[in-house]
Amino acid sequence: MSFSSSSSMAAAAARKRALTEQRFSELSPALSPEVVKALKSGGFRRCTPVQAAAIPLLLSHKDVAVDAATGSGKTLSFVVPVVEILRRRPSPPRPHEVLGIIISPTRELSSQIYNVAQPFFATLKGVSSMLLVGGFDIKAELKKLEEEGANILVGTPGKLFDVMERLDTLNFKNLEILILDEADRLLDLGFQKQITSIISKLPKLRRTGLFSATQTEAVKELAKAGLRNPVRVEVKTEAKAPSKDGARQELGPSKTPLGLRLEYMICEPSNKSSQLVDFLVQNTGKKIMVYFATCACVDYWAIVLPLLDSLKGSPIIPYHGKMKQGPREKALASFSALSSGILVCTDVAARGLDIPHVDLIVQYDPPQDPNVFIHRAGRTARYDQEGDAIVFLLPKEDTYVEFLKRRGVPLTERESSTNAVDIVPQIRSAALEDRNVMEKGLTAFVSFVRAYKEHHCSYIFSWKDLEIGRLAMEYGLLQVPSMPEVKHHSLSLEGFTPVNDVDVTKVKYKDKAREKQRQKTLKRKAEELAQRPERDRRKAPEKPEKPKRKKTGKQRQAVQTKEDMDELTHEYRLLKKLKRGVIDEDEYEKLTGFGESDDGDSSDGGDSELDERKERGNKVLKKVKQKGKSKGSRKFEGRNKQKTRRR
Repeated sequence: MSFSSSSSMAAAAARKRALTEQRFSELSPALSPEVVKALKSGGFRRCTPVQAAAIPLLLSHKDVAVDAATGSGKTLSFVVPVVEILRRRPSPPRPHEVLGIIISPTRELSSQIYNVAQPFFATLKGVSSMLLVGGFDIKAELKKLEEEGANILVGTPGKLFDVMERLDTLNFKNLEILILDEADRLLDLGFQKQITSIISKLPKLRRTGLFSATQTEAVKELAKAGLRNPVRVEVKTEAKAPSKDGARQELGPSKTPLGLRLEYMICEPSNKSSQLVDFLVQNTGKKIMVYFATCACVDYWAIVLPLLDSLKGSPIIPYHGKMKQGPREKALASFSALSSGILVCTDVAARGLDIPHVDLIVQYDPPQDPNVFIHRAGRTARYDQEGDAIVFLLPKEDTYVEFLKRRGVPLTERESSTNAVDIVPQIRSAALEDRNVMEKGLTAFVSFVRAYKEHHCSYIFSWKDLEIGRLAMEYGLLQVPSMPEVKHHSLSLEGFTPVNDVDVTKVKYKDKAREKQRQKTLKRKAEELAQRPERDRRKAPEKPEKPKRKKTGKQRQAVQTKEDMDELTHEYRLLKKLKRGVIDEDEYEKLTGFGESDDGDSSDGGDSELDERKERGNKVLKKVKQKGKSKGSRKFEGRNKQKTRRR
């Protein structure tokens, strides 16, 4: 069953909750008539909570650190003050005098801010602006800046840093305001050095606004360094979930937009892709964004999904960070113009992008960073709209739901479909007909496993627990790829059914030119092999495997001692976490093997064995220290003996 469409009454209620009674025309300090007119032209008459709080503060010479849900109207919260502050200057700026800078983490977000701001910048006479992002000719941009100058710069930190380092004709001495949008993402992407350098070149007597949907420790440190006595603005919503009687029950404070309904679905590994397709079919006619873990996964599913019988004719557009700037912008513009369709994407589309009328967000692969979950879901239900989002989880990942709930992101469960059509035979058939599908599938699968290893919540998303065989089936692979993660670790290959009587080396490309090139390459390699001397081509005879020697008692004892020490060290670390409050008693018991098992029965041993483990954990540090001291003393004695011999 698809998500039910929101009634007009529900939509009106959502708009009422998203907006305050405060009108832009009645703000204090008052906005100029030109800005109020531009706001009305854009359909903005009443403020969102973050706008009602942040705009007056910035106009009252305050620095602000804003923490508000994604889609809450943060862009206007800083664009309007930038324009009003520059309007109040007594005289027009000189061409190369920079008065305002707006920094955001990605090209797309910077471009979006620049486009949103244009109607407001146009109300300023004698003030010019310029967008500085990657993907354009830096020499042409530098030449334009040198000849014409700019008073407002909007861009990414890397490009702004580059321009400020190369060009000394711009004057930043009279800068009025600096805005850092999506501040947490700026730091996550490694822009700390560039931002610090940019701030060091700016005057201290300025206004600074720091905007983000998540306030991390790094963001707080940045606020201390770049803001003077900032006012903290925190806007939270009350999460609600539908109950059985149709009413909406309170779930407490949330970091998600008011009109957003969040769900999760537990899927078996081999059935996950079939559940996705079934879900997309149920929601045909909607504008949907589907998030995958890697660029390779996006490339693969973007060619596989349109080949399936149930999705033929549906517009499916790929979008990821490894695409060139031109195709990337074209893909975003194409999806924005659609009334219904599917955008398959990575986290490059997770932040700040304001794509109109997105109905549904599907997180097929949960994000590596849990903070990104909110930003992904926030591409729908923006401003005063309603929307739905769902995340697909494997059975072993179900604790992610409780984890998100504790972070103020509550989800409700959605049952998986019992009659979803198995799409694996269709994918395999497509792979047998086109080598491109087969190769992209292998690349995508390897990239997925490697991305899974980088999950921040590794205790929930443990890559060593992946059922590789069943997941390979879900991808529709013809064979399980030969990768170190499979060779050197005991990952389960159970559930994979190989395709019989198929030589994958003989699968051809559907593209005739590409297949012709492949055949030429194979022929050349065969000729090179034939020209080699026979002795080089001959394989070295395989040496018989030497019988393994039985380990001595001393060797066995050494191995056992090492294993014991590793186990004790692990237990000691867990005990430290327990004492610091990082984990609770129940989690400690579970991680040491003394909690409740999966079927609800307690482990054998009871409290006495748990106490014994705690004692062992306290003793292990002493053992490790003693071991270190004994090694150090032996080295010292060895050196003394050597010196004595020399004498």
